[in-house]
Amino acid sequence: MSPDLVAPVPREHPSRLSPVWRGALLRLGACWLALLIAFLPDWLAIFDQWWNSSTYNHELLVPAIIAWLVWLRMPQLARLEPLIWWPGLIALAGALALWMLGAMAGFNLFRQAGAVSMLPSAVLLLLGPRVSAGLIFPLFYSVFLIPFGDELVPPLQTLTAKLTIALVQASGIPAQIDGVFIDTPAGLFQVAEACSGVKFLIAMVALGALVGNVCFRSWRRRMAFMVLCIVAPIVTNGIRAWGTIYAAQYVGVERAGGIDHIIYGWVFFAIVIAAVLGLSWRYFDRGLDDPLIDANALNADPRIDKLADYRIGALGAIAALGVLAFGAQGWARAAERLNAPLPRQIVLPDVPGWHRVDYLPQAWWEPRASGAGHRLLGRYRDERGNQVDVFFALYAGQGEGREAGGFGEGALIPGTEWNWASPGPDMPPAKSERLRWGRSVERIALTYYRTGDLLSGSNARLKLANIADRVQLRARPTAMLILSAEQQPGHPAPQALQSFIMAAGNPGAWMDRIAAAR
Repeated sequence: MSPDLVAPVPREHPSRLSPVWRGALLRLGACWLALLIAFLPDWLAIFDQWWNSSTYNHELLVPAIIAWLVWLRMPQLARLEPLIWWPGLIALAGALALWMLGAMAGFNLFRQAGAVSMLPSAVLLLLGPRVSAGLIFPLFYSVFLIPFGDELVPPLQTLTAKLTIALVQASGIPAQIDGVFIDTPAGLFQVAEACSGVKFLIAMVALGALVGNVCFRSWRRRMAFMVLCIVAPIVTNGIRAWGTIYAAQYVGVERAGGIDHIIYGWVFFAIVIAAVLGLSWRYFDRGLDDPLIDANALNADPRIDKLADYRIGALGAIAALGVLAFGAQGWARAAERLNAPLPRQIVLPDVPGWHRVDYLPQAWWEPRASGAGHRLLGRYRDERGNQVDVFFALYAGQGEGREAGGFGEGALIPGTEWNWASPGPDMPPAKSERLRWGRSVERIALTYYRTGDLLSGSNARLKLANIADRVQLRARPTAMLILSAEQQPGHPAPQALQSFIMAAGNPGAWMDRIAAAR
């Protein structure tokens, strides 16, 4: 009896790539290497944040995750034909423009986002629309290579504080809330930046995107899982903060704080992840053997067929890429060398009804203005006893190491006893903040930025104005003014500040007078 014929079983991953694929991957690898070398300072800064900031430690895993996502798609990707596609140069030009704008404004987030987005843009250029469609999720997932999320800290601090005070009062503990400070019989607690839960939230969003793609087919289920990944860390962070305060009522603040860091750092995070995955497990609707992409559908898609007609030769693509990269870097370097002329000396002007007095704050407060050409710090007092502190900084330009709105610059200095309590009273166009030193010292700080005709308390608007100047290679000075007053009995800080502003006149014109710009 003749043996049964057995159909050959196709390999899960092809043992050899076609010559077309080998050439395409060699070009892509060479392009990535060139981009990494050309923008090495940005990648070193990114890696430094991955390695040294606990908020971004999880991003060390993202390159391996992206490689794994590509590997899962390889059986289907091998059936697609890569090609060099000139519209990819548009995406690459956009990434370079983002990097250039970040370099011109001294905005590291834009620089790093631009450097990262150059890599998927190169995939679009050198592998074409069909392969890029098959890699759309791994390309999207590269956004988690970018260290971002610090901007969420203040609102998360406030939200955590509100959740915590509600739980504390519900558990029968008498407590009062003041911004991000919670006063209880056991002591005063602060929802500090490290307690905002931002690192947990960012990691959970990255996990939610990954699991949503790999384990779900339904978009409704993916969105529901992502909402769970956002809500769970916020709610559980409030529960964690409540647990710390509750425990402190019985074991003391120091012991409760030590337990909190151990539990939250090593146990709590793992428990929440396990709970989220366990709750969602039964709703996974993608089978273990289901392909993540459909090569047949991508090959038969007439829309991609039309896009694939826009081809370009390898030499033309490489030449255009080089011109764009060197052009962006050259333009950025020219902008970085811009410096507006500054006066040799500046002084704080007289203010009607106010006179200069010695600067003797209850707790030392001196804003930071790294890279400024001039700095002034003084105190004014009026006849009613109101006192206002004035800090002024004048910059010849904005860039790396001299950013008026950079991290750690301005009214709140990291590493000091001063802490952000909450937004201050609304006094536009300034950015208003309440700052606290321990239990007893509180001050309101109003921050203004000035460049050209712009007067704003918005760091984003300042960045946009600086970018516009540098794109046009126009040198203009930037000024930062911080008006601040301590809360004192009989002399509320908001009233003192309002009275000073009325006497001094328009803050923009006042800043121009100090800078001798007009």
